Amino acid sequence: PAVTSPCKILKCNSEFWAATSGSHHLGTEEAPEFCTALRAYAHCTRRTARTCRGDLAYHSAVHGIDDLMVQHNCSKDGPTSQPRLRTLPPGDSQERSDSPEICHYEKSFHKHSAAPNYTHCGLFGDPHLRTFTDTFQTCKVQGAWPLIDNNYLNVQVTNTPVLPGSTATATSKLTIIFKSFQECVDQKVYQAEMDELPAAFADGSKNGGDKHGANSLKITEKVSGQHIEIQAKYIGTTIVVRQVGRYLTFAVRMPEEVVNAVEDRDSQGLYLCLRGCPLNQQIDFQTIRSAQATEGRARRKGPSLPAPPEAFTYETATAKCREKLPVEDLYFQSCVFDLLTTGDVNFMLAAYYAFEDVKMLHSNKDKLHLYERTRDLAPGNMAPLGTSPTLWVALLCLSQCWLGLL
Repeated sequence: PAVTSPCKILKCNSEFWAATSGSHHLGTEEAPEFCTALRAYAHCTRRTARTCRGDLAYHSAVHGIDDLMVQHNCSKDGPTSQPRLRTLPPGDSQERSDSPEICHYEKSFHKHSAAPNYTHCGLFGDPHLRTFTDTFQTCKVQGAWPLIDNNYLNVQVTNTPVLPGSTATATSKLTIIFKSFQECVDQKVYQAEMDELPAAFADGSKNGGDKHGANSLKITEKVSGQHIEIQAKYIGTTIVVRQVGRYLTFAVRMPEEVVNAVEDRDSQGLYLCLRGCPLNQQIDFQTIRSAQATEGRARRKGPSLPAPPEAFTYETATAKCREKLPVEDLYFQSCVFDLLTTGDVNFMLAAYYAFEDVKMLHSNKDKLHLYERTRDLAPGNMAPLGTSPTLWVALLCLSQCWLGLL
């Protein structure tokens, strides 16, 4: 069964937005209705507080409510029924097309210099990580992990087991925080989770707020409930989020200058897109074979454990992946691996769309395909290149065949 988050902050956010659409255009005579909706919002966050500890969007909402209470002179005591206010009139700030030059990265920061170098990071499947340096890893990283943490934005993912008792995990929740930036954008939070891929920020807006350059941050829905794109022109960044099956994929194109804009680079050990997964979170096939052998012995000698998926053999998995990924690179190998470990054909689509996003976002078309599996060690250590893709998949197949014989 799929794991769903008990934190209902997205529901609170959407209810408040539905109640207050266009409220900043209301006259003073309607201010009490806004305060009523705001108190309802606060009440909703209190109801879900216990299950939202550590949730970035929840804490952002709580602070935002306090600020709005002060700005609108709202009392914390009073009615909390949620009125439906009138919708945004034409010409609202959501439709702004003008932005000052400072809010366009290439125009402002590189006016008299060469065009910036862009880098790409992606996370998909079980999960597979392609870092800003084109290192490709397969990781465990169960729970919440930071993908990006720099001076301009934070991205955090939560990975949960695909099947009970399985070591296979996939991304079930994603939180992106765009930090307030000069005259361009207010702080904005985007959050998605399984079966809920909003086409708006957590506060219901689709751009950077009320600042003059608000339109330099904008969300576009490409496919309802399946594919959104966030353009952050003020930092030259494009983010693509998809829901494939029940899980999320993430891809980003970002200038090197923004990638490396951190206060203390040495403290960014958990910035996965920059440093890769910690060594103890990376998956290699010796570990997989050992775990499978342990499960096989446990099934013979002790209580039953969840059996590995039987939907795909090596032959059927490779044939299925070849339908969408004809080049046998690491995206193809990841597809095969995921079908063998999960039995879910949607992981084939996740690998396919991840590569489609690479084609769109990666600035070096000669580096689209990766063929060597690599892993990062601590600074100063040298790591040999990992097992070749062919041997990698062969080992997994042989280990499964061996278990079958046992």
